Amino acid sequence: MIDLGLSKLALIGVVALVVIGPERLPKVARMAGSLFGRAQRYINEVKSEVSREIELDELRKMQKDMQEAASSVEQSIAQNVSQMESDLNPSWSSDSNPLMEPLAPEQISVKAKDFRKKKLARTSAIPSWYKRQSGQRTRVISGAARVAKYRPSGAARKSFH
Repeated sequence: MIDLGLSKLALIGVVALVVIGPERLPKVARMAGSLFGRAQRYINEVKSEVSREIELDELRKMQKDMQEAASSVEQSIAQNVSQMESDLNPSWSSDSNPLMEPLAPEQISVKAKDFRKKKLARTSAIPSWYKRQSGQRTRVISGAARVAKYRPSGAARKSFH
């Protein structure tokens, strides 16, 4: 590019002053400045457009790479699923699978009875005979019922009329 130093600019200014004259020099300087500003804006616009195009190309390339990666992952998953299905289909279709056979009504009632027994054993950890023996309360009563229960027999209830 052109190397413009301070001495060269001063030389151009003196030549312009001599050639153009002092009356028209401010108008010419303003016009040259505005043309120089327009040129700079145009160059900046071109640079930004070129950089946007480059970024757009990079984004398109990145998108293409991601789509290829996603399709390869999708293919590998589909392949694994089909392989698992082919491995599991013979075991699902066999007639001797005990998980697929329906239970008889007698078996269902036995299982329900066992479940109730196990649930009762889990929920009542302390046997009722031990509760009676150790004095733990098995039934909870309200305060008024407790007062009525343990009131001495000689104490009469007073009624308010």
